Amino acid sequence: MTDAPNATASKEEVQDLAAITHEEIFAGHLGGKLSVELSSPLETQRDLSIAYTPGVAQVSRAIAEDESLAKRYTWTDRLVVVVSDGSAVLGLGDIGPRASLPVMEGKSALFKKFAGLDSIPIVLDTKDVDEIVETLIRLRPSFGAVNLEDISAPRCFEIEKRVVEALDCPVMHDDQHGTAIVVLAALNGAAAVQGRATSGLKVVVSGAGAAGVACTNILLAAGVADVTVLDSKGIVSRDRADLNPVKADLAQRTNPRGLTGTAADALVGADVFLGLSAGTIAEELIASMAPESIVFAMSNPDPEIHPDVAHKYAAIVATGRSDFPNQINNVLAFPGVFKGALDAGARRITEGMKIAAANAILGVVADELAVDKIVPSPLDPRVAPAVADAVAAAARAEGVA
Repeated sequence: MTDAPNATASKEEVQDLAAITHEEIFAGHLGGKLSVELSSPLETQRDLSIAYTPGVAQVSRAIAEDESLAKRYTWTDRLVVVVSDGSAVLGLGDIGPRASLPVMEGKSALFKKFAGLDSIPIVLDTKDVDEIVETLIRLRPSFGAVNLEDISAPRCFEIEKRVVEALDCPVMHDDQHGTAIVVLAALNGAAAVQGRATSGLKVVVSGAGAAGVACTNILLAAGVADVTVLDSKGIVSRDRADLNPVKADLAQRTNPRGLTGTAADALVGADVFLGLSAGTIAEELIASMAPESIVFAMSNPDPEIHPDVAHKYAAIVATGRSDFPNQINNVLAFPGVFKGALDAGARRITEGMKIAAANAILGVVADELAVDKIVPSPLDPRVAPAVADAVAAAARAEGVA
């Protein structure tokens, strides 16, 4: 077995990251980060006759007679398209499709590096839900799976739902479900370190956007009974008349104690704070949480509360950053999730497959758990294969393979 890298960057590595120059960054993106490589030789006339005309015509005729052969004789069966409209990119917001392309190229590079999957970025110059869905329907013969990325809420919910319904292949909005998978793995890891059951924790989710909604859903599906959600106006509760349909649905399924008010009211006595917004959280609110509390301050690049401050009151702290312990990073999930789904020939990605992925992530470090290691390093080579195997098994068990 390959040794896992350290979960946290060393001081030297952190200093090296801080020393990266403007010129180095732009040089690393010069000409883009992706290229196409040949899988068969193309050196002789014979090679040319096989790869292109006249030989290729035999393959095309065979696929015309039996479309299922495209999975074997083209790259579509292992090709993931990373699709965005550039409306909610990282912490940059609505920067448009062209400016989002470097991020999508990076995502495609991660698919290749961690799961061995070919991937291409597609950025769409429209925010119209119908046009986005229709475009992916028309492009369906060209790919095997869809990773939706950096699409603003609440449109992202409708787009994902409609694309899932329209296509017969795995589709996942990673901002939602990749985040949710790794959060569940990390919370299970933190609870295991403390000898507590995840189901009994009082969890406060700050943020009711794409990630907040998906994290809430996966926590509920995993058996967490007491989840309270915050948006910019306070606790998402049934008595509020200003909720959009997505938040109104959340209000019906969360907040079992009927809390109302602000973050201060939600966090008193809470076991877990899960930060998934661009806001900040006051130190005194973290201090009001229950003893041995757990704080996941995941906003990037600036966490909702600095980890050093959170550690004054919380027993376990995690962020989305690589320069602190317990980095909650989507790369722990999405490469293996898509590889497992494609390995199994899954028609969709189910909630059970996501929970299986979370369990597999935690399983990689089950014997290594500590307060500063509740999930594996994003660079741990054991993760993607373990997640892929678990997801494929779950797909077969649920009958979607």
